[in-house]
Amino acid sequence: MTPVHSPEDLGFMQLALRQAQVAAESGEVPVGAVVVRAGQVIASGHNAALASHDPTAHAEVNAIRAAAQALGNYRLDDCTLYVTLEPCAMCSGAALHARVKRVVFGAAEPKTGAAGSVLNLFANEQINHQTKLTGGVLDEACARVLQDFFEQRRAQQQLTKVPLREDALRTAEGAFVGLGVPLALSHFTADLPALEGLRLHWFDNRDSIAQVQAAPHVYLHGLEGWSVEYAAQLQKAEPALALDLPGFGLSDKPKKIATHRVAWHAQVLREFLASVQPAPVALHAPRVMAPLLAGLQLPIHWVMTPALPNALRDAPYPDHGHLAGPRALRTLLEAPTPPPDRS
Repeated sequence: MTPVHSPEDLGFMQLALRQAQVAAESGEVPVGAVVVRAGQVIASGHNAALASHDPTAHAEVNAIRAAAQALGNYRLDDCTLYVTLEPCAMCSGAALHARVKRVVFGAAEPKTGAAGSVLNLFANEQINHQTKLTGGVLDEACARVLQDFFEQRRAQQQLTKVPLREDALRTAEGAFVGLGVPLALSHFTADLPALEGLRLHWFDNRDSIAQVQAAPHVYLHGLEGWSVEYAAQLQKAEPALALDLPGFGLSDKPKKIATHRVAWHAQVLREFLASVQPAPVALHAPRVMAPLLAGLQLPIHWVMTPALPNALRDAPYPDHGHLAGPRALRTLLEAPTPPPDRS
């Protein structure tokens, strides 16, 4: 059942909504507030954190400050604060410190709300002042202002989105000059569905040994290196592929840690192995990568990868952002339980 709110609360919340609109027109998150005393608005405010470079410049704080100045008193014990969005902990604390008599808010804030959504500071009886609380006044209208603002901002970001420079994800080949990297054996693909447009790299020695149609052994790097670890295997007469997972070696390197999930890397690996023709003979990998290999219908051989010299280890990573993949997997694959050896 929809709660019935008083005409006074509805009217003053409309005024707070006007302040929210002022914030939106200024490019600020549209939250507005008014402070009312004896039926009269004595102060108003809206979000101004961006313009003022002030993380405390929320609508409630700005309105409380203005009200205290207007009254010449830092206590607002006979005032009501109206705000279009449920106050955060900072703003709830400010209202309590100001001895605001009552707080009335519009839309709930499920992520940071401190008036009942995440926590309720106003319900703590140990605090030496009790502020009355009313929520949900014109909540749909208040929420709609926020939704419209963020939808418009997302649309603008799409229109003005600048494509990533190639070197934002990929390492320039110049980084490998003079390091003995077998670039002539390099192959790339962006066609695997799990890659979502990213480019995957591997070395394939079958061209160089005239065995293009031979079933290869596939080699997977560990957490501290990349496919060049297997340079010795690539020089042998045995058909061999050495793969770089996303974030490693010559493959594209998403810089967000959250991108590098075990399930995602495992899916990329499965799709890559399925694309290899003829089907691989076996997969060779260090045991730390075991969680990525669960469920593979392929013989697995555990190997010790050689330590790379610094020049080879660091060449693929020209800045710290390119270390996102190794850092993420190092955390996720800590103390793994390997599947049984099926060699």
